[in-house]
Amino acid sequence: MPRCCVNQIPASADTGAQFGTEEWVMSAAIALVWGASFLFIAIAIDYVATPVVPMARLFFGVMALLVIPSARKRIDRSDYKRVIFLGLVWMAIPFMLYPMAEESVSSAVAGMLNGGLPVMTVAVTAVFVRRRPSSQRIVSVLIGFLGITIISLSSIQDGVSASIHGVVYLIIALLCYAIAVNVAQPLQAKYGSLTTMLWIEVCALIWTLPLGIPALWRSEFNVGALCALAALGALGTGMAFVVYGTLLNRAGTVRGMIGTFFTPIVATVLGILFRDEEIHPIAIAGMFIVICGAVLTSRPERTGSVSATPTR
Repeated sequence: MPRCCVNQIPASADTGAQFGTEEWVMSAAIALVWGASFLFIAIAIDYVATPVVPMARLFFGVMALLVIPSARKRIDRSDYKRVIFLGLVWMAIPFMLYPMAEESVSSAVAGMLNGGLPVMTVAVTAVFVRRRPSSQRIVSVLIGFLGITIISLSSIQDGVSASIHGVVYLIIALLCYAIAVNVAQPLQAKYGSLTTMLWIEVCALIWTLPLGIPALWRSEFNVGALCALAALGALGTGMAFVVYGTLLNRAGTVRGMIGTFFTPIVATVLGILFRDEEIHPIAIAGMFIVICGAVLTSRPERTGSVSATPTR
């Protein structure tokens, strides 16, 4: 595994940062796009074989980023191993695990559990840097994991919205994201978010081809599935990172993450409206507990905090 590096952010990183109407609009766009990703996956797997989903979303994501001139920069040969590793851990594996999970987990529950990404990131980073988190961080992580446990157990027990193996797939995906954030930080600092994401997605696309191409012959394509895959890739895997990067530059890392806290709510509402999904009331309570843990986790500490880049 490439040597990881964690981005330490001073407590004053967001001091004086502006958060006006445009920033709220961008935050809402991020919440909508990444929250809708779970619905798009559910629609796609109704028609296409599971391995097609990660391949297709990465193809459309790469195409979307290629149209941006600033993303088409070269990277040093010395960074190839890190990029190849991130293509596997940050994209290829999680992008396969999500559709595998949604074969037995509702899109709403998948979105709820995904809200625990900031919490998982803090926990994994503490292991990577071998430093005990502050009391504030420990409490935040415990609150977040409490919410994840409530969502998981209540959804599994209702026998409708989730299965044990589906929940395990989602937790492994979150773990992959949390590891990738630590490994990716030096690349993002060196090349910027657009170039980094483009090369990682190219490598991830290559990782998905051996399973994705044969699966095309087991798939049924229609307009709805193609539109879902295109939106999932071009918007959720490609362009959303442009908006997110701009928001971080304008508002700072802590407040720049505000939009990600609402993705579970968007996923839940869309799942109920468009998929008639049944959600256990206790799972909804767990979702808000996860959101509380995520918000507390994102608050800057006196000595520094971890930057988490969400990926859907």
